[in-house]
Formats: sequence, structure tokens, C-alpha cells
Amino acid sequence: MVKFSAKDLNIWFGQIHALKGVNIEIQANEILSVIGPSNSGKTSFLRMLNRLNDLCPGFKMGGGLEYDNADIRKLDVEVLRKKVGMVFALPLPLPLSIFENIAYGVKMHGEKNRQKISAIVERALRQAYIWEEVKDRLDVSAFKLSGGQQQRLCIARTLAVEPDVILFDEPCSGLDPISTAKIEEAMLKLKKDYTLVLVTNNVKQAARVGDRTAFFLSGELVELDKTEKIFTAPSDQRTDDYIRGKFG
Repeated sequence: MVKFSAKDLNIWFGQIHALKGVNIEIQANEILSVIGPSNSGKTSFLRMLNRLNDLCPGFKMGGGLEYDNADIRKLDVEVLRKKVGMVFALPLPLPLSIFENIAYGVKMHGEKNRQKISAIVERALRQAYIWEEVKDRLDVSAFKLSGGQQQRLCIARTLAVEPDVILFDEPCSGLDPISTAKIEEAMLKLKKDYTLVLVTNNVKQAARVGDRTAFFLSGELVELDKTEKIFTAPSDQRTDDYIRGKFG
């Protein structure tokens, strides 16, 4: 089942042509790793999927982008962002307790039953593999958590509003190897119920978790294939050069 389909997708920020004629389909329940050097268009592509680029000055889109067979431009943006959640590079917990960080979005979407909210909070924290570490201190400020724990808290906060797709924008960029491994473990379990798109500068991470990998360069999608093939026998020499660290 196709979750997203881009056809001849172009985007501009003023005079900057950030994405050039991108054609790609993202399948349900896969982890799509997106790699490429700085200014390759990978984050611009990611932000297209829940229309965060709409907020940027001079933004313009050409071509087509569909989510569940619906033109993304015709969808209510708040409904879209509930369905397509995003986890950013830097964890951004709210200045609230651990519990209230997870409950916040649930309450914003209208849930008032305390028992239901508590059940949702526990489920989300378990899915993000942080429940055992925080279950006895849910009333403590989220700022008391380590960086890796804060990032998993942000994943739980996204999961609490029951999205369909989770976008990850370099979620492990500032984390130690142990925290990174826990987030990768969570991703691999989550793909059973969600579609995940991971932008990462860490090609080894892309290889570890991605079912398929897309390589972007200068705003173009150079290559998309099964991750094993991308990392062992890519079709384009530029992909091989990037993976081998010859540029980037």
C-alpha cells in the first residue's frame, strides 16, 4: 500500500530550486532512510510530507504529492500534521512534567477522560521504549531527563496522538551510541504499526534500519532502492562515492 506518492515534485524557496522533479513512492509500514550531503534537499523533502515548508517565506510547489491518494494541498493542514507526526533533531520537551508532555496533545485533541489519558500516556511511553525508565517519576519535569531520554519522550509525544506516519529529521544527531541504539530499536518495532521516514547524515544508521534508502543530491533523487542494494551495489556512481565518504 502506498502512503505517499510524489510525481515530478518541485519546490522553490524564492529563487532557490530545492527539489527538482522528484518521483517517489513511500510504502506503508516501511522505514525509508533518506541520505545525502548538506543542501541535497532531503530535509526539504521530509518537510513536504506534512507541509511544514508552507511556513517558509517564498515557498512554492510544483508537481504532485499525494497522501493516501489525496492531494496533500487539499487536506486540512492540522489534520495532516496529526496523521503525519515529526520528531526533530533536537529534542524539544515542553516545560511540563513527563506525564503532561505526553498528555498535552491528547488533551488538545479533545480527550478529557483522565483514565483514558493515563492509558494513552503509558502506551506511548512503552512504544518509545522509555516507560521502564520513567514510570516511577511521571510527575518530574521532562527537563530532568537525559538527551536520549528526552528524544524518546518526544517520540512518545508524537505517538500519543495516534499518527499514521512518523517523520524523523536526524533524531540521533546529538546522541551517544547507547541512546542512538535505543531509538533505532524503537523504530524497528514501530514499523509494524506505522510508516517511518528517516532523514539521517549517518549512513551506517541508514543501513541499519532502512528497508529502502533514497539518495538525494543537489535537489534531485539520484537513486532509490532496497537498502542492501544501495549499500552493496548502487546503480549510480555518485551514490557509491557518497556512501564511501568521497564527498559530503
